[in-house]
Amino acid sequence: MEASFTEGEFYQQHFDPRAYIDNFYSSPEGHADENFLIFVLDSLSKTFSAGRYKGQTLIEVGNGPTIHSVLSACEHFQEIVLSDFTDDSRQEVEKWLRNEEGAFNWKPVIQYVCHMEKRSPSEVEAKVRQRVKQVLKCDVRLENPFHPQTLKPADCVITCLCLEAACRDMLEYKKALAHITTLLRPAGVLVMVGVLEQSFYFVNQTRFSCLQLSKENIEAELQGLGFTIQELNFLPSPKPENNNVSDYKAIFHLVALKSDKK
Repeated sequence: MEASFTEGEFYQQHFDPRAYIDNFYSSPEGHADENFLIFVLDSLSKTFSAGRYKGQTLIEVGNGPTIHSVLSACEHFQEIVLSDFTDDSRQEVEKWLRNEEGAFNWKPVIQYVCHMEKRSPSEVEAKVRQRVKQVLKCDVRLENPFHPQTLKPADCVITCLCLEAACRDMLEYKKALAHITTLLRPAGVLVMVGVLEQSFYFVNQTRFSCLQLSKENIEAELQGLGFTIQELNFLPSPKPENNNVSDYKAIFHLVALKSDKK
């Protein structure tokens, strides 16, 4: 019998954020079985380092216990909002933002990004800590994911490895994508990182579900919401038959512009 889909409440009870970042983000190479973190860091650097996408506010939806996805972007946005469903993941991020003893060591990842971009790691750390203004609870299943708060529309929304883990079927995915795109101003930029054809992943011994997405699914849903895709890049799984932590077939990085019509 197929296991039931692991929704937000399961994450709240069973997701171990420190095990997750220890396993997948301790170095730029990521997990030995996954090997896609460098692709993600390189892709986000190319998206943001040119300075084409910039503005006042950036919102990341469902960043979990991580901060890697705003390292390149922090130079170009004055205010950053991070968010996640689970209390423990938000606390892990806040511990790093406050530079508390025992916080996760993001230095290897930060140094990798800074080496690419010829920036100072200490300055980037300071800038992220200064520009992240809020770490909020977020539920993409809600029409307003930040209910009861209402945020002003942002210039950029990032979401990485979130929607496919939060949505049990394509109807929920379509609704969640519509919900997060309402957080974006007209002509704003949406940056997504996700996995294709993945049905599960493990954090230590705990199995989490994933909605199996195709390239066509994602393109169709975004075009239906009035987005114009600027970039869509893929990295196939190098050795899916030997991967013990997930069954993803490829990871994607996408940049899309929202229609300028209100």
